[in-house]
Amino acid sequence: MGTVRNNGGLSAALLLSGALALTACGGPAATDGVSDGGGAETVSAAPERTEVGALTPRIVLAHDTGVVVLDSADGSELADVPVKGYARLGHAGDGRHVMVAASGGFTALDTGLIEKAHGDHSHFFTQEPVLTKATVKGEEPGHVVPHGERTALFDDGTGQMTVFDPAALAEGTLGETARTKTSAPHHGVAVPLSDGSLLHTEGTEDERHSVVVQDASGTEIARTDECPGVHGEAAAQPTANGDVVAIGCTDGPVVYRDGAFHKYAPIPGHERSGNLQGVESSSVVLMDGEPVTDGGDARGSTTIGLLDTATDGPVKTVDLGSAYWFRSLDRGPDGEALVLTEDGELNIIDPATGQMKHEVKATEPWTEPEDWQEPAPMLAVADGTAFVADPQHKKLAMIDIASGETYRTLDLPVIPHEIQVTTGSPSGEMHVGEAGASDAGGEHEGHEHEGHDHEGHDHEGEGHAH
Repeated sequence: MGTVRNNGGLSAALLLSGALALTACGGPAATDGVSDGGGAETVSAAPERTEVGALTPRIVLAHDTGVVVLDSADGSELADVPVKGYARLGHAGDGRHVMVAASGGFTALDTGLIEKAHGDHSHFFTQEPVLTKATVKGEEPGHVVPHGERTALFDDGTGQMTVFDPAALAEGTLGETARTKTSAPHHGVAVPLSDGSLLHTEGTEDERHSVVVQDASGTEIARTDECPGVHGEAAAQPTANGDVVAIGCTDGPVVYRDGAFHKYAPIPGHERSGNLQGVESSSVVLMDGEPVTDGGDARGSTTIGLLDTATDGPVKTVDLGSAYWFRSLDRGPDGEALVLTEDGELNIIDPATGQMKHEVKATEPWTEPEDWQEPAPMLAVADGTAFVADPQHKKLAMIDIASGETYRTLDLPVIPHEIQVTTGSPSGEMHVGEAGASDAGGEHEGHEHEGHDHEGHDHEGEGHAH
């Protein structure tokens, strides 16, 4: 999960889309800057759809002038959407759309991968990627968190939280939204829980140390004030009593489990955790660990933590021998902990034991930039593949997580600072169409990766935004 700060502005067309009313598309009236439609001056023809036998993952890259969408099969450019200023990317939660966060708000980008269930099989379609008019206005749009069947957007500038069902995006709308505000604006996050409640941070621009859970009526049902510098979240394997969510703090993480918060001891010498990655098939959360210094957050840590949310600690640690940064962490289809380090290696770790499964040369050696907005190597995971971008060299490696083998390398047309990958499925798994369908019109490229067949892998829990 990432942050959004000091962003530039969206293009005039994108800003305009945020001001349009839902009623122009025949939907319910929009309020508080939530929009998903209309206006004759900006309405464009719907993209033409093509039926195919299967879908190929699409790579979404934010760069200094916009957002590019690439076909992962050959690196061909499918769209380059202009966006003025600095843009962040987050999965919308449906496997098809990516939320673009920039000055002015959040807007859904349709990556053009469409899966239609039809009885015991599915049909697949592709279309040109387009920036939709499904927009939520925001002063400082921040975290995008899909969880379960809902997605939460957090506006740091106002403290407003907007929760919606991402399935509505297939119709070009946000559908019904639930909106509420925190007690004060701050750099925060919200997580929709499966029982209809909402977990979110509380704080101010100067200080934040609280996490609360409110039920659907807005009544507070759980709270902790023991999370100074609260930042970062990750959902883990739920218990019989409901969702489990880990949250980063400067003095050891907290975990919401069985309806209450549990405080964990910090990693000695690496007390601050602010970036976490989880999958709902595993109780273990991958987290960073940074020393806390008087001058602020330290850089150059080589230690990561494996937090077992099913216990009360301690946090298991792994020293990778090379530093990493906040864009370095992700999870594999079987819960593997993935960490991209400055020596250019992708470390693939067994989360239960902390043992190294694979060390894969993925990029040239690099150093974390002084400015967090500057491009540097990063990764995203989809369909059992780690997509590792090396911005300085404009390369992208596609690495089979199970085998640790690099099966494809692409040249990039831009220098990206953010990456997301969509598959058309919320799970992040690629699906095959009806066997023998004469109208399938396409090959299942990108799934059987030149001899690396991913069939049978469990992709549950993928698709969470950084």
